[in-house]
Amino acid sequence: MHRLILALLMPLLAWFGPAQAQLTIEVTGGVEGAQPIAVVPFGASDGAIPGVDIAAVISADLARSGRFKPMPAGDMLATPHSPAEVDLRDWRLLGMQHLVVGNVSLVGGGFQIDYTLFDVYSGDQLIGDSLTTAAAGLRYTTHRIADAIYEKLTGQPGVFATRIAYVSDSGKGGRVTLRVCDADGHGAQTIVSSNEPILSPAWSPDGQRLAYVSFENRRAAIYVQDISSGRRDLVASFPGINGSPAFSPDGRSLAMTLSKGGNPDIYVMDLGSRSLRQITDHLGIDTEPAWSPDGNTIVFTSNRGGGPQLYGVSAAGGPAERVTFENDYNAAATYSPDGRSLALVTRVDGQFRIALQTLGGGAPRIMSRGTLDESPSFAPNGSMIIYATHHNGRGVLAATSVDGRVNQRLSQDSGEVREPAWSPLVH
Repeated sequence: MHRLILALLMPLLAWFGPAQAQLTIEVTGGVEGAQPIAVVPFGASDGAIPGVDIAAVISADLARSGRFKPMPAGDMLATPHSPAEVDLRDWRLLGMQHLVVGNVSLVGGGFQIDYTLFDVYSGDQLIGDSLTTAAAGLRYTTHRIADAIYEKLTGQPGVFATRIAYVSDSGKGGRVTLRVCDADGHGAQTIVSSNEPILSPAWSPDGQRLAYVSFENRRAAIYVQDISSGRRDLVASFPGINGSPAFSPDGRSLAMTLSKGGNPDIYVMDLGSRSLRQITDHLGIDTEPAWSPDGNTIVFTSNRGGGPQLYGVSAAGGPAERVTFENDYNAAATYSPDGRSLALVTRVDGQFRIALQTLGGGAPRIMSRGTLDESPSFAPNGSMIIYATHHNGRGVLAATSVDGRVNQRLSQDSGEVREPAWSPLVH
């Protein structure tokens, strides 16, 4: 129970680490039999100097998913840049299942990227597309190409063009920083920096805003900040606890934990009018609200039954029903994008693990192997869960596929990171 109270009142400051230019992602486990694919280094015409190795970024994205095994460029027998230059016999000899070729050219003040995806054995052109982009958006556009390839070959939307929010701090009285980076760890952007703790980043459904808790005035307050402009609004600074913000699926409301009535309960604020609606009213501690994808239900953590467990309540208010029954500690839930399951923190043999709970029954499936794993967040296509953990005595982030076969570790060169939140799918 002490962990639930700490989550409401104050973080463990030693968990934070210094802000770095990017997170380094290491694939620590992948799918056996990953599909072989060749992404040929892209050509450049009209004097184009893109400044981004497009093929390398696409290859890294696909490899990071654990579903594909890109061929090293040095092993390629040829380097075609257009469909007319492709001889698929070369790639069949090398055992490739799929081939990507492309070219970059100047257009206006930016670039045009032409690329083609082949099925090596059937000879079919699965994708033939052309995208234009400004120089500043070249890497993002490259991630979109990787997303398109991933979706064509797996039937599932890619998430390479999404972003991850996380908290980092230099520790020992240093600056606490809320940052956003690309899903591959590049392009880190500081959203807000403070000498005091920053907690609970939460994305708006359009991917343009972040809600978070800041202690910068020596008391908890909830802010909503526009990522592009940096403008932020103070939305909750009531006496007592102001915590655990969560955007509704339509982006118009924010669920939160407030104790302004004397006890921590779940409230929903209309962000337009700033009016509040109290959702729970119980003597226990109710916190960590999360919306169902259809916006009809809010799941939250409560100790009303004696220990932290998950409960569900109508977003309009009413009686709450217990959701979890296995293990003596279940908390910090988040819905899968399809609304069929929850990722949560559970305690097993004294260790805090990430688990996947199918709604409607069944025991939770343990997804992580750490001793103090926290803050699960689904990838927007539902394929992976990112969470905070420890490695070699430092706070890092980790990600696991929902089938448990693909694992990643995200860390900085020094310091620690925590509280990840995966952005929605927005193109």
